[in-house]
Amino acid sequence: MCIMVLLAIFTLSFKPDVPTIYIIGDSTAAEKGIADSAIERGWGMVLQGFFDEGVRVENHAVNGRSSRSFYSEGRWKDVIDKVKPGDYVIIQFGHNDEKPKPDRHTDVGTTFDAHLAQYVIETKAKGATPILMSPVVRRNFYLKPERQDDDEKLRETTLQGENVNSDTLVDTHGEYAKVAQRVAKKYGAVFVDANKITNDIEQKAGIVGSRRFHMWVEPGIYSWAPKGRQDNTHYNEYGAHIMAGALADAIGNAVPALKPHVRHFDYIVSDEGRGNYMTPEAALAAAPKGKSTILILHGKFNKPVVPKGKKITWVFFDNLTWANDK
Repeated sequence: MCIMVLLAIFTLSFKPDVPTIYIIGDSTAAEKGIADSAIERGWGMVLQGFFDEGVRVENHAVNGRSSRSFYSEGRWKDVIDKVKPGDYVIIQFGHNDEKPKPDRHTDVGTTFDAHLAQYVIETKAKGATPILMSPVVRRNFYLKPERQDDDEKLRETTLQGENVNSDTLVDTHGEYAKVAQRVAKKYGAVFVDANKITNDIEQKAGIVGSRRFHMWVEPGIYSWAPKGRQDNTHYNEYGAHIMAGALADAIGNAVPALKPHVRHFDYIVSDEGRGNYMTPEAALAAAPKGKSTILILHGKFNKPVVPKGKKITWVFFDNLTWANDK
C-alpha cells in the first residue's frame, strides 16, 4: 500500500510598517558572501527565518568591527538614522574590542562600557528598544588559549587537527563578556546573555560535535579552501542556524512584544544564504520520512516533487509562491 504524500501550503500575509530589528556587531553576526558555494554565515544573517512577517530583521554587523570602529567609521550613523519608534537594535561586540589594534581596541570599565552605553542612549532617544548581547563564545577546549590578535586571519588557516586538554569549554573573553549586562542594567536596556547561551550549546555538543558549528572544512571540497580550514570562531550554515534559533528564543523571552513573532521550522530555504538550505530540493533531501515543515524565505522556485512517505508543509514568507504556479 502506497503511503500518501501530504503537500500543504501556507502563505503568510505581509504586514506593512512593522517594527524592524537592527543588528550591529562583528563577524560572528555579520553578512557573508555566498559566491563559490561559500558556507560561512553570521547568526544575524539568518535571524529573519526565526521571525514571522510581523518583524523585519536588518543585519548591519560587519566583519572585524569593534564597538569603537563601528561607530568611528560612520556605520552606526547609517543605522541610527533609519531607526524609528517601536524598532529594536541588537548590539553585540567584544571579539574585536579585545584585540590590540588601536582603531578597534577598547578597555573594560572605561571605553568598552562607554561605547556600548552610547549605542543604548542613542537608540532610546529614537524611541526604540536597545538589546545588549554579550559576545558569543569561541570554541575553545584549551586550558591556555592561544593568543589570537585578529580573528579575521582565521580564514587563512588550514585543517591540521587540534590538541585538546579540557573537557569543558574554556572562556576566551574574560571581563569583556560581563560588560553588556552591566551596561544594560545601568542604562535600562534589554540584556540577552549570548555568551552563556552559545557556551551551553557548544558544551552540550562536546569537543567533536561542536566542530559542526564552525568553519572546519575538509581539504579539496571548496575552491576557496583547497587545504581545508580550521576556524573555531566563525559559523557555517548549520552553526549560524542553531545559534540564531537559540538567540531568537532568548530575544522573545526577554521582549514580550516579540515573543509571539518567534517561530521555528524544520528547514529554511533561501537563495540568499539566509536559511540552512539554498533550494527546496536540498531541504527535501534532508527531510526524513514523515512530517516536516519547510519555510521558503527567499527565492523563486518551481514546485518540487515530494517523495512518497514525506509529508511536507510548505510555508511562504511575504506571499512568495511557486514559480510554476498558475
